[in-house]
Amino acid sequence: MAYDPKDYYFKKAKTENYAARSVFKLQEIDDRFKILKPGYKILDLGAAPGSWSQYASQKVGPQGRVLGIDLQPIKITLPNALFITADFRELDLERTMTEAGILPPFDVVLSDMAPKTTGIRITDQTRSLDLCMLALAAAERFLRPRGHFVAKLFHGGDFDLFRDELRKRFARVEVLRPKSTRTGSKEVFFIALQYEPMRAKTG
Repeated sequence: MAYDPKDYYFKKAKTENYAARSVFKLQEIDDRFKILKPGYKILDLGAAPGSWSQYASQKVGPQGRVLGIDLQPIKITLPNALFITADFRELDLERTMTEAGILPPFDVVLSDMAPKTTGIRITDQTRSLDLCMLALAAAERFLRPRGHFVAKLFHGGDFDLFRDELRKRFARVEVLRPKSTRTGSKEVFFIALQYEPMRAKTG
């Protein structure tokens, strides 16, 4: 089947006023694992163009908060969300959160970050793992005990390595390739549930 940039999920996202079709990946994850609840605080890494934050904003409701960070500007406005355009690797995150008035711990850390692809499979997979490990480090710093973490990885030789790192820190680790993932894409999503800080220290 030929690649269609304006496929069913693209059109569905437009109809439902989401910023991107990727919203349906998070929706499927949430439908299956129930990670987002009213009143939660969410850290969304790689948030642009904003569809994951839109979905999270709706799920956490007016008492919840969403902090989205991305290299690219996020052009949507949500009443319970704040967006920061920056490389989160270079941010003083504690200071940023204090200034934003969204203080840790977070209930959920989301990462839909992806590297700029080179077309060289091993290079792209290695860069994807690097971003996943950065997101995991952020989760270790800012996630509450028994909180949840979601990260996108380009499937490759590092799959088992990253899963093992998650298993050292979380009670349950699942992997999902959402139905809305484009044919030919190598991406998979890790859903790490019930963060256990003491396990991380002794693992």
